[in-house]
Amino acid sequence: MTKIQAIRQKIIEREYYLSSHAEDEMADDKLERTDIENAIFKGRIEKKLTQDIRGTRYRIEGPSKDGRTIHIICRFKGKGNLIIITVYALSEEK
Repeated sequence: MTKIQAIRQKIIEREYYLSSHAEDEMADDKLERTDIENAIFKGRIEKKLTQDIRGTRYRIEGPSKDGRTIHIICRFKGKGNLIIITVYALSEEK
């Protein structure tokens, strides 16, 4: 199973959670959980970030429900749960 497949499986199984920072950023950019899920299912891992002592992070780029391009930074944590660290829109709201 590739990393993007593993991340998507965690979304399907609801074995993920949002950091408070991710929730704040989502509110700022008017994004919802469905936007994150859509971007993960339709997007790709754009960058693998390996220099963090807490573990490898993945930057996923994909479309929100309204078509904006968004980035999601996530990592696997502890018992395999996925944490969404932050989320932000790259393009202006439509």
